[in-house]
Amino acid sequence: MTQESQIVDLGPAARRITALLGGVSDDQLTARTPCAEYSVGDLLDHMMGLALAFQDSALKKGPADPERAAPGQGSAARLEPGWREELPRRLDGMAAAWADPAAWQGDASAGGVTMPAEVMGLVALDELVIHGWDLARATGQPFDCDERSAQAVIGLLSQSALEDRPKELFGAVVPVPESAPPLDRALGLSGRDPAWSA
Repeated sequence: MTQESQIVDLGPAARRITALLGGVSDDQLTARTPCAEYSVGDLLDHMMGLALAFQDSALKKGPADPERAAPGQGSAARLEPGWREELPRRLDGMAAAWADPAAWQGDASAGGVTMPAEVMGLVALDELVIHGWDLARATGQPFDCDERSAQAVIGLLSQSALEDRPKELFGAVVPVPESAPPLDRALGLSGRDPAWSA
């Protein structure tokens, strides 16, 4: 990848998640989310790990603490007490790392998977957009997504919207009209029902 125009800014999606955190109360940490296996606390712990993992991925370096940086199964039991302050720092670091054109070149690794960096960057964006929406819905907050981010996620998920795509990463595609807003179409491709409510 050589053209900066192909680089997608992760900043807007990262900042949108940060804006949601003040609206998450402690008693909501056990609430269910659109991501069926996650409570709100599990989802927040997952975000804490994925922010580190994808920052390291962009920097082309291995994680200092592989267990905590792996964007695997989240667990509310592991959620750090200062998550409201720490998660924004990690999200900012992740977005800043992917703002460097070099991050989008060559290969990149995260969670034990290596792929072209230009794809990994879009996977990182997908995590922010889809899980940001998950968090907003679970906590009764509005969520908006800039069109460029939504279209980039649609492009990524359209390529993987196949019957043999990994079930551990994606649910079955939820049909959404082509006339629906880009975010709704991205959600449907990710296996989310845009009409989900707590």
